[in-house]
Amino acid sequence: MAERGGGKARARTWPTGEGARAAGGFAGVAGVWPSIIGTLRDWARAEAGAGRLLPWVPIAFGAGIAIYFNADREPVAWFVSLVAAGICAAAFVLRRSKAFAAMLMVAAIASGFAVAALKTARISHAVLAQPIYASSLKGFVETHEERERTDRFVLHVTHMETRRAMPVLERVRLSVRKGTAPSVGSYIEMKARLLPPLSPLRPGSYDFGRDMFFQGIGASGFAMGGITVLDPPQSGGWKLRYAAAMQGMRDAIDARIRTVLSGDNRAIATALLTGRRDAITTPVNDAMFISGLGHVLSISGYHMAVVAGVVFFAVRALLALIPGLTVTFPIKKWSAAAALAAATFYLLLSGAEVATQRSYFMTAVVLIAVMVDRRAVTFRTLAVAAMLVLTFAPEALVHPSFQMSFAATLGLVALIQIGMPRMFASPDNSHVARVALWGGREIMTLALASFVAGLATTPYAAFHFHRITPYGVLANLAAMPVVSGLVMPAGLLGLAAMPFGLDGVFWNLMGLGIDWMIVVTVWVAALPGAIGRMAAFGTGPLVLATTGIVLLGLLRTPLRWAGAGALVAATLWAVMVPQPDILVSGDGHSVAVRDREGRLRVMRSAKDAFLVREWLAADADSRVATDPALSNGVSCDPDGCVVEMADGRLVALALQPEALADDCVRATVVVTSRQAPTDCGALVIDQERLRRQGTLALRRKGEGFAVTAIRPDGVDRPWSPAIADAPKPPVPTRARRPGVDATPAEADRQAED
Repeated sequence: MAERGGGKARARTWPTGEGARAAGGFAGVAGVWPSIIGTLRDWARAEAGAGRLLPWVPIAFGAGIAIYFNADREPVAWFVSLVAAGICAAAFVLRRSKAFAAMLMVAAIASGFAVAALKTARISHAVLAQPIYASSLKGFVETHEERERTDRFVLHVTHMETRRAMPVLERVRLSVRKGTAPSVGSYIEMKARLLPPLSPLRPGSYDFGRDMFFQGIGASGFAMGGITVLDPPQSGGWKLRYAAAMQGMRDAIDARIRTVLSGDNRAIATALLTGRRDAITTPVNDAMFISGLGHVLSISGYHMAVVAGVVFFAVRALLALIPGLTVTFPIKKWSAAAALAAATFYLLLSGAEVATQRSYFMTAVVLIAVMVDRRAVTFRTLAVAAMLVLTFAPEALVHPSFQMSFAATLGLVALIQIGMPRMFASPDNSHVARVALWGGREIMTLALASFVAGLATTPYAAFHFHRITPYGVLANLAAMPVVSGLVMPAGLLGLAAMPFGLDGVFWNLMGLGIDWMIVVTVWVAALPGAIGRMAAFGTGPLVLATTGIVLLGLLRTPLRWAGAGALVAATLWAVMVPQPDILVSGDGHSVAVRDREGRLRVMRSAKDAFLVREWLAADADSRVATDPALSNGVSCDPDGCVVEMADGRLVALALQPEALADDCVRATVVVTSRQAPTDCGALVIDQERLRRQGTLALRRKGEGFAVTAIRPDGVDRPWSPAIADAPKPPVPTRARRPGVDATPAEADRQAED
């Protein structure tokens, strides 16, 4: 074939057979790929549209707080604040440019980091590092709470006699015999045994010491002897008077409820109205969480919504009875203002915990939106509430109540804005409308809300409490209508009737509803498979699961299904996380070793049921801490204990110097509070290392071990200060009797438990 326009003929080769098909396939892929890229670009452009950026700001703000809590050392607060201010100023300057969205996220991250650093610097206080076995204290009682076996109170210390070089503490939390705690606001003198705040019980577990630090508490302990009430040398200040007034109100409410109700009924009624939930017996408390109704005991979004909702509709109904008001005045806005006042009172009465603060801010934003004629339940409302909580209490980010509350609320808001309109968008003559007339819509709404909220909180319950609730939807369907329609309204009417002395009938009604809730709780908790256990996993799967929940909740285009993929990946990651082969307690008196069957065997030189129970829960082990089977395969004598690992190697707990010579030859790992020989052939974990690093987890890695500590070398934070240079504590001269003796820290854990 000759070329047009003349010239030489040119041979052309045409693809045939497999070559032609391959070329066609490549051409097809090449044609589809730009289409996929274009579709993804369009979806991303839609997600970045006007008004879609605000919900991501608190997420970036929280990411900055998370980075702060993962720092090895405390940052310089004034410096990070200046950096954050500069980045925020740059974001403002670029507000008209295409880079504004990215710069705003960077500014939010920097601001979160700076806010957390400033909060820590503002509340900085001394934290006890070594036990004080006898200290004379004087101070004001700030809080008081009843527990099942003991009472507990927080003392604001005004005078403290202690040894030289010991810190003077601002607040301490002390346990006393049940019924002997002094009243809030009183000025007392006492002797106490003080102990450092409880460290994490295993690497990666909840940090009790960090929680106490942000509460302003530097130590915990026991009262020794009697407590003397003195005349205060000066006024305790308005904060103390306020605390005493609120505590007096809680005590008065509890006393009135006590005249009608008793046992768990009284304890649950008090918990719902005042937030004091520690008097609930252990069986009922455990059953509540196993069944998925544990959220009822923690005053959060549900309770605040019920209180505000009942007051709103009651006030609006009363005002509607006056025709002149309905025509002339905005009674809906008046009702919202009354509901806001009631929610504020409920916040103060319940103690203003993190979950309560979050729910109050959320409820307040909704009610204010009603008063200014704006849409109430939106992602913006949730974003504003999150920013308020994290700004005032950045430490809330690492608390399970914050994580679970916002995850559940995000799921519910997404259900309202995305799922509900589609579910009920049908003609009036449809089957859906006929079912709705018989309450089917309400039942479906409650079931969906319970399912979505339970699904959203599952990763956090599994991470913090190592449990899931398979029958949570069933329990909530059976119990929550009664709680919402009878228990909480009766409680509110009881509070309103107390000044008139007419509250008894309402406490009885409240008790009837609580009886039903307990019946449902115990029944669901007894169902086969009701106790869903989950072994501990790291923060990586939790962060990935959080990303999945956020993507599913906030995105509107099909990009949201990337969140489902993230949740699946997080689940697979969580179940594949290897568990430690050896756990060593921070005091060196308890060692858990994984055997050939994959279960933990425990060597103990002292009783510490609380610690062992937490180890078993994190291992998804159903055994109790007192199970004799935990010591199967453990060989003990007065000199120490030894047990085999899964590969046949030995782990020894040496109690006497005489045992070290043999253990260093035969064992692979030796745990001891003694000085080991310098030529010991085993991996030695002595008291000095445990004092410096705390509880250790060891995983087999070839012939050696990968060691993870709760306080790695180089980490120094205000709530977990480095103690490398601290004086070594004295070693007891008498040998501890395995399973008999208890250290003061262990005794404190038993009392706290």
